[in-house]
Amino acid sequence: MIEPVPDTDGQVALYVHWPYCARICPYCDFNVVRDRGRVEEQDALVEAIIADLRAQSVLLGPRRLASVFFGGGTPSLMKPSAVARVLEEAQALFPVNDPIEVSLEANPTDAEADRYRALADAGVTRLSMGIQSFDDTALRFLGRDHSARSARRAAEIAVRTIPRLSIDLIYARPDQTVSDWRHELQTAFDLGFEHISPYQLTIEPTTAFGRAFARGQLVPPDDEHAAALYEETQSLLEKAGFEAYEVSNHANAVSARSSHNLHVWRGGDYIGVGPGAHGRLTTSTGRTATVAHRRIADYLAGVARHDPWQEMEVLSPADADEERVLLGLRTVEGVPMTVLARLGLDGSGGPVADLIGDGFLENVSGRIRATPRGRPVLDSVLKHLLT
Repeated sequence: MIEPVPDTDGQVALYVHWPYCARICPYCDFNVVRDRGRVEEQDALVEAIIADLRAQSVLLGPRRLASVFFGGGTPSLMKPSAVARVLEEAQALFPVNDPIEVSLEANPTDAEADRYRALADAGVTRLSMGIQSFDDTALRFLGRDHSARSARRAAEIAVRTIPRLSIDLIYARPDQTVSDWRHELQTAFDLGFEHISPYQLTIEPTTAFGRAFARGQLVPPDDEHAAALYEETQSLLEKAGFEAYEVSNHANAVSARSSHNLHVWRGGDYIGVGPGAHGRLTTSTGRTATVAHRRIADYLAGVARHDPWQEMEVLSPADADEERVLLGLRTVEGVPMTVLARLGLDGSGGPVADLIGDGFLENVSGRIRATPRGRPVLDSVLKHLLT
């Protein structure tokens, strides 16, 4: 049964992009830079983020704050005082009646684990830990700057410090066996994580891994082995009580789901601040997609001249509905049939009926969602549905 879906009207979420990392991972294609003592620049970026947030609040008018997510990059490298300032400003601009989820991405190095208490005191209620693996050989391959031992130690500190914990893990690595992966997932269960996000390793052309792949120096698992790892992932998580409430996100209770991500997947408005941050705003001109300037210097200059966005597009109603379908079908909630109907898709015929008949989609109480059979091939399902 699908739980009632909360209404996002009158709410706005906040995404804060902190682009600094101690090192750049070879698989990462996010908007990141090396953290090389850029103290003055980082202080200036905090001021720009707050100024940007204030300016966008004027565009939106009165709203309630739904959630906050600090992503990156490595936002656990932020000064806790800077995190607190951003949160205080956000809640002053968009008052809240009840406590909200404040997520922050963190790495499990010893230095960052020492900051968890200060981050909690600053207002962080949910930590998303980029552990990626509990195997030292795999961590070296992935370019991580922590060990399996420090990951376990950081998790133990976080359990005592932060109310809610999530972990990111990467699988389908070269030479990874199903047995290896089973052991890593069990470690995550034993450490008490309530939310697990397992991602198949993706080789992006612009990354170090992409270049190694092009030279023939990196060989990912073949499709059959990757599929076996995927099936094992779903099976083990389900047996451990984790529901796949989104394609790559599993929670062991409804309360453990990421409310920020759900707000975005449900089509809610969210402000993006920081270099390269994306946003979706509903204003008098319509649903608007925004992308901030990617380079830090360009973002600082853009905010100073009241022009923080590198891209800004008012979406047509059809484009907005199509985006809603693309995001919503990734979740266990699915999307209302009324959204599909606005796109000219009729559940009694055409591609919707075809995909339901073939077992890739299902209609539950007027909402269309992907079935367990449809989720592994969701990209193909969406292509058939929307083209």
